[in-house]
Amino acid sequence: MSGRGVERVLDMIEWFAASPEGASLSEIATALAMPKSSALLMLQSLAERGYIHRLGSGEYQLIRLPGEISADGPNYGALIALVSPYLLNAVQETGESGFIAVLEGPSIRYLNKVLPKREILYDRDIVPTRPAHKVASGVVLLASGSDADVEAYAEASSLSEDEQSKLQEAIASARASGFYVNAMGAVEGAAGAAAPIIAANGKAIAAFNISGPQGRFIQNSDRISHVVRETAVAITEELARRSRRLSKGR
Repeated sequence: MSGRGVERVLDMIEWFAASPEGASLSEIATALAMPKSSALLMLQSLAERGYIHRLGSGEYQLIRLPGEISADGPNYGALIALVSPYLLNAVQETGESGFIAVLEGPSIRYLNKVLPKREILYDRDIVPTRPAHKVASGVVLLASGSDADVEAYAEASSLSEDEQSKLQEAIASARASGFYVNAMGAVEGAAGAAAPIIAANGKAIAAFNISGPQGRFIQNSDRISHVVRETAVAITEELARRSRRLSKGR
């Protein structure tokens, strides 16, 4: 492969790292200023190596970075790599546990966690998924969708009238403030706050969450919520900067 060919492959990987939600062949070719035929060949090559995956919708998504080990099921290596330093900083600042989560169907999947260095803390097994309406991360990601999306979720999850009413209240609060505080988490004795991470295309792709023991969290909820909101905004701005930088380089 020529030097220019190597540069183009790296350009594509970097572009995907700034657009982890995925994109169509046309969008990719346009963003990278290359013919569709050339873009398709690169995508096929990256897919064969396990870096790129073609979704059922026909869009392409980066599932791991070079050097990462492949794993069965969805992989969000690029997003985890981008968010990790922000996550660590927020945990150090708040003294509580930090998590990154994504919405997969009706459930929240946790991608990563960082625990604070203190004797009493909140830990969470991030392997099991959670119903989106029961956790702060799920509420902010549902709130980032349309009213029709929320209604479809409520119907698919067979929520009772009381559950639907509480979800609507939570959605309204998250939309108004840009974050959501769940004072009574899915785990007894825990509380948390979450805010959405927005990709360059305006779509919410993940949630940034800080959680802790309920009593201590509530005492510091204003400060923690501020850190959560500001961190999510900082990550969102980083995604936008990467997108602009890559666009200027074409």
